[in-house]
Order: sequence, then structure tokens, then C-alpha cells
Amino acid sequence: MLLDGINAIKACHHKEGHPHHHPHPGDGPVETQSRGGREIKVVRRVLDANDIMAGANRKLFAEKHVFVLNLMSSPGSGKTTTLEKTLQHLMPELRCAVIVGDICTTQDADRLAVSGAPVVQINTDEFGGDCHLAAHVIEKALGGLDLESLDILIVENIGNLVCPAEFDIGEDKRAVILSVTEGEDKPLKYPLMFRECDAALLNKIDLLPYLDYDVKLAAANILQIHPDMPVFETSAKTEEGFGPWLEWIKTSVKEKLG
Repeated sequence: MLLDGINAIKACHHKEGHPHHHPHPGDGPVETQSRGGREIKVVRRVLDANDIMAGANRKLFAEKHVFVLNLMSSPGSGKTTTLEKTLQHLMPELRCAVIVGDICTTQDADRLAVSGAPVVQINTDEFGGDCHLAAHVIEKALGGLDLESLDILIVENIGNLVCPAEFDIGEDKRAVILSVTEGEDKPLKYPLMFRECDAALLNKIDLLPYLDYDVKLAAANILQIHPDMPVFETSAKTEEGFGPWLEWIKTSVKEKLG
């Protein structure tokens, strides 16, 4: 069930047509030294505002007894297919809804709506296309959902291994998907994403017979960044390895909701 889409909800306010340049937690000053202090203040102000809204979201989710999972990955990792199959297995045992973030189109939301779960689409293209979903964007999207009727809300974040990890949206857990077509070194190149997540999926393992890919090395690189983080080897196409992934979600929901 695709609910009314929310188009062009902005995490940062840019003039239409301008390049997408907004501060991130890891950004250094981009102005001259004499003006660097002002740039740092701008970065701090953006982060503080996001954290305040994330806290308000988290409080609301706790009051409504809703578990929130932030699902992140680079484009093409199989995130939407993984979510399609995940919804098929979680429903109707768990009452699910999805917020989908994309720069443009409703293609992913249309696919997920087939599950029967309420789906709200967020597009960020009107002002140049944000690379992530921020807390106040999620807050606006919640207006399209009945939280009282949900057990779990899954946010499919915009495909990007950098920006989404930097912005708290009020979620309970974060998971990152890494496909075996992306290379074993991605966790080392994008450590913040893997450090900030609570679980990782090595997806598309059905392609391993056709690739020169070292699964053990990829998992070791993930654990080097985030020791003890669960790593699930999965195929969204064949559903191989989905059991432990689904059990992790159900356990996480039970830990919050009781």
C-alpha cells in the first residue's frame, strides 16, 4: 500500500539548481583560516539541530512502541530486494511499515508496496538531491503513517556509504548491506558506516561461483572496524542465509517491545 508520497522534503535548505554542499560531521573547514571558525559553527549547528529532532523521534517511537531499523548501503547492493524478502517473512507476525528514501522516482516504494505494508516515499531531488535522510525529514514522513498500528518501521535510506551513517534519525538499530560485487575492502574505505551499524549483510552470495571474492576477508575487514558485529551472508535472490538475519530482527524487536 503506497501512501501519498512526500516529495522534496529537504534535510538541508539549498536554492534550487545549486550543487549539493552541506556540512557533515567529518567535514573540515572549507573556508579560509580567517573564516574557519564560522564554518565550524555552521557544522555544529546543523548537527545539534538534527540530534534534537532525532531525540524527539526516538521518544515518539518509544511512546508508540515501534521498533525502527535504518537500512543502509551503496546503490545496487540489493537493498530493496532484501527488504522485499524481509517483509514477506516478517508479515503478518509483525506489523511493518517502510519509509523509502531516494533522490527521485518511486520505483523502490512501488515494489515494496506489493507486500501490503504501508510505504511512504521521500524524494530529495527538487533542491539538488540530498545523499541521506535526516531526522526532521523522517518526522515529516511519519505524518503518513499510523504508528499505533505498527510493530516495526524500516527506513530504506538513500544509497550511499557515507552520508546516511552521519545522521541519527531516531532509529533503534542500523544495518548495512554490502554486496559481493563491491569488493572486500569497502569496510576499510568507509569505516564510519560499518562502525555505526549494528549488523552487516554480505549480499548476493549466489554470485560467488562467478566472482573472485574472498568472503572471509570481507567479514574480517568488517570485524576489524566493528568487532563482534553480526555479519550475515545472504542472497536476496535465493533467500539463502536469511534465517539468521530474520531472527536478528525479531530478537531486536522483542528486546524493545517485550
